[in-house]
Amino acid sequence: MFKGARLWRAASITVIALAVAAALAPLPSAAVERYYSSALFPLVQRAVTGLSNRTSIALVDVFLLAGAAWFAWQTARAIVMARTTGLRVPGINWLVRVTLALAVLSLAFFATWGLNYRRLPLIEKVRFDPAGVSPQAAHALAISAVERINALFPSAHAGDVMAQPVDPSLARAFADAQRALGVARPARPGRPKQSILDSYFKAAGVAGMTDPYFLETLVVSDLVPFERSHVIAHEWSHLAGFADEGEANFVGWLTCTKGSVAAQYSGWMFLYQEVVAGLRDADRQEVSARLDAGPRADLRAAFERARRNIRPIVADAGWHVYDRYLKANRVEAGRGSYREVVRLVLGVRLDPTS
Repeated sequence: MFKGARLWRAASITVIALAVAAALAPLPSAAVERYYSSALFPLVQRAVTGLSNRTSIALVDVFLLAGAAWFAWQTARAIVMARTTGLRVPGINWLVRVTLALAVLSLAFFATWGLNYRRLPLIEKVRFDPAGVSPQAAHALAISAVERINALFPSAHAGDVMAQPVDPSLARAFADAQRALGVARPARPGRPKQSILDSYFKAAGVAGMTDPYFLETLVVSDLVPFERSHVIAHEWSHLAGFADEGEANFVGWLTCTKGSVAAQYSGWMFLYQEVVAGLRDADRQEVSARLDAGPRADLRAAFERARRNIRPIVADAGWHVYDRYLKANRVEAGRGSYREVVRLVLGVRLDPTS
């Protein structure tokens, strides 16, 4: 028993030390890109997502419930033991077990997805022209987005085009977008699922999430139809290893532009909102005045959905935590990385034939 306890203690210390090292060690981005993001991760993603796609149940929900039950059991066990032996030993054992569990979760996170935060930035892997990024170019992009939105609106809303849970063309478009960016092994799309966290997502203003353990795609239940394609494409981009939010937004938009009319409309509506948010007030008003009544109604519906669901205290706390999470994973811009999509759309130069 004594020898077994020593081995368990040594193993626990080793696992915790590895988790700390994985979180803090400065790994070379080029090495992560070559050996993990471009070699190992695509194999893991296709296998894990392929398995999680077999069920409509969000496996992360089962994982969360099991974890909560385990935590409650460990806590209750420590309390019962403390009543007979005192708090010190049960308290230390409880702390060690919980710390070890968190360390295992951390290592699993890095192995299944999290190391993608350490990969090379997209702009170092494709042609990027910094001169293309300017206020004037952003204004022109906003006008172009409005023109495309107005032109796409009638066909995008014809019949039940937007009523389908998943646009059938989106998976093909996702593969095409990855190949256009030089991805040799395109990721497997995830089956969009709803989670027991749906109410929290709504209150926090979160439209979707990628489960980093079972590599699943989670979307909120009440998206306005035009939002759905880009939200799904954005989360699929995370499945492809684009961990940075700005890059995922860009790949999601690029995916939509290669899809059906409804998907294109979704992508351009998303980009319109991103680009006008960075314009001067006068330019924003001038551009928004060009929108036809139909797209305006869609934007109002999305705004009303958000207004109806979002709880400021929950949203502020959630986004603050997510900002800290991103920065802890070397995304220096934090939640500001979402707006990086405009810079990428303006500066990335892709082969016109791709």
